[in-house]
Amino acid sequence: MTINSLRKYVQTIESNGDLHRISEPTSWNLEASAVTMLLNKEDSKIPLFDDVGSARLVGDPFRGTQDRPWDRIALGLGLPPDLSAREYYEIVIDRLKNPRDPVTVSADEAPCKETVVDGDDVDLLDFPWPYIHGGDGGRYSNLHTLIAPDPDSSWVDWSTHRSMIHDGENASVLLLAGEQTPNLYYYKYERRNEPMPVAIAVGVEPAVQYTSVMWIPTGRSEAEFAGGLKQDPVELVPCETNDLMVPATAELVIEGEIVPNERRDEGPFGDYFGYMHGPRRSMPLLRVTSITHQENPIIPFCVEGTGVGYSENSTSSMEVGCVGPDATLGLRAAGFDVESCVPWKSTPRTVYVISTDTTNGGYLHELANFIFTTWGMLHVDFFVFVDGDVNPLDQRAVLEALSLHADPDSDFHQFGVETMPKVPLNIYQTPNEKGDVQTGTSKAKSAKAYIDATRGGTETDAEVDVTELGSAGDVEPEYRAQKILERAGVELETLPFDGQDEGGHE
Repeated sequence: MTINSLRKYVQTIESNGDLHRISEPTSWNLEASAVTMLLNKEDSKIPLFDDVGSARLVGDPFRGTQDRPWDRIALGLGLPPDLSAREYYEIVIDRLKNPRDPVTVSADEAPCKETVVDGDDVDLLDFPWPYIHGGDGGRYSNLHTLIAPDPDSSWVDWSTHRSMIHDGENASVLLLAGEQTPNLYYYKYERRNEPMPVAIAVGVEPAVQYTSVMWIPTGRSEAEFAGGLKQDPVELVPCETNDLMVPATAELVIEGEIVPNERRDEGPFGDYFGYMHGPRRSMPLLRVTSITHQENPIIPFCVEGTGVGYSENSTSSMEVGCVGPDATLGLRAAGFDVESCVPWKSTPRTVYVISTDTTNGGYLHELANFIFTTWGMLHVDFFVFVDGDVNPLDQRAVLEALSLHADPDSDFHQFGVETMPKVPLNIYQTPNEKGDVQTGTSKAKSAKAYIDATRGGTETDAEVDVTELGSAGDVEPEYRAQKILERAGVELETLPFDGQDEGGHE
């Protein structure tokens, strides 16, 4: 079954008994996000808010469960339920290998053109953009597709960069250099003192949203890969006030231009790592020229921060279900022997685990260097390498590999390169260490690090008997364990042994 719109996706969720439809009036001011947060934490249904003014809101529509974060993403691609993680990854990878060209439809055929507003009638505040976290700098659109062209070629980039609404016709856009669209703006348009034409497609079909967060190589078309993902061409329609093409089934499209050398405040914002990120910073200004939308549009949003720990949100689930397969394919295409590359669950965009059968130190260092200098990995500061037979989505298996095979003296590596890309959003570096907000570099050491938790192919590692770990000379492990517990204040008579080892030690 092909799902070619957000509406059809929401209807499918509802037909599966997986939608919590909220008909009573709901406020965009913290209320919708609070309900969504609670449902996220309970691994419950997806909330659709039917009465929020001139539009509807849907909270974290692509969130999966903690056990199976890819399930709703798979649903959006028409895939069967109950796929294992490995089966899901290989299907998505196979589909990404077979992109399909998009097709153009007329405005009369495009649902996103049901209402067209431009000129003096444009007003962003006509729509219920949510105020998501207490302490946020403003109201946000943070689950959309930003479309921007390369001025020097026919390439058009699709990405996702949050936008903070300022007034009826202005917003600020979080553009961090080192990523594709920000690089187009900072290093091409702004240096030429030219505005960058853009469109923000809100409420796009699942395959489009998925490719917007993937690490599609520079110069390649996300529209083609989205067609490959859903095995059907994406329908595009021309914009009203610029030459860009946008997904025809989008719920709402904001057209405009990002103005050179003009800035507006952006943030603070409750970000993906679970903390409020601040203070306010200056980010490029988006000036809106037109808004088109469907009747009673559905605006999706993500409650960032709820995907950290023991709950999921759209960001964390799409890291597993979208970025993981794409990153795996990308590393394979670059010639690396990678079984899979996936985010460590509960830490979206922060820690990734890579399983590989090639585990010598030089190879892993080369792979790590490639990863950390690739634009798509800007947000990721920490990698763990495990053997090919370890499932990276099994946190217990990864922790076991870390415990058994990672030597703190020789297997923990930090990159000290001064110009290594850094993400200014992280919370564990000072402003000086984070560097310039545009270049993402500084004079300080990089936060980029990796752990080699592979067996490494050494004779000692290969032949070690796990049952013998912890023995020291002729002292029994149980006796040593008892002494550790005693020092920790544990009453030994409450434990299931008699307080003596075989050698008669108390």
